[in-house]
Amino acid sequence: MKSRIYPIDTLDEAQLRTVAAQIDAGAVAVYPTDTVYGLGTHAFNEAAIQRIYQIKARPAGAALQLLIGTVAQAQSIVQWSDAAEKLARRFWPGPLTLILPPNEKGRPLRRGFEGLGLRVPAHPALVRLLSLLKEPLASTSANAHGCPVITEEEELVAFFEGKADIILTGGKLSATASSVLDLTHGPKLLREAALTRAALEEALAFSIK
Repeated sequence: MKSRIYPIDTLDEAQLRTVAAQIDAGAVAVYPTDTVYGLGTHAFNEAAIQRIYQIKARPAGAALQLLIGTVAQAQSIVQWSDAAEKLARRFWPGPLTLILPPNEKGRPLRRGFEGLGLRVPAHPALVRLLSLLKEPLASTSANAHGCPVITEEEELVAFFEGKADIILTGGKLSATASSVLDLTHGPKLLREAALTRAALEEALAFSIK
């Protein structure tokens, strides 16, 4: 298999729509985010999801993040809350992953976990692509399981050429991770990274665990 490689910032609207249609049809893609490179596909396409696990040599059933382009996409698969609304207005697009309980449509995406982790990345071209998708993008970091994340474009292409259907390049990225806040049973900070506990508490106007 030969991967289709495009610099993401050079894609026009028609090309973004073409890439979105390919992902909707089950293509596996690599793409830059505002933190690290990601590897993902249509969240409800189980065959494509299994390809992600195989490419990464990642344990089957391990959690996958869901990348979305709009709050409406999040609301289509999770039980939205006032806390989620406050945080989304303040920090999305941005490095904040919110874990929320799924609604009926989102339940098949849990993979044994109680909640779904969602994020709108602060990468304009990627957000536009995500907003064109019919369903959220199931995503994980673009690297072999247990290995450091890939931040260099050349290393990314060398590793994923012939493995992913689409490779969207975006130059050198930082290795900054998103902060992760669990809202399934009241706010609990699972990972303090790009956003601090203080910033999240300020947005919510109360303390978190």
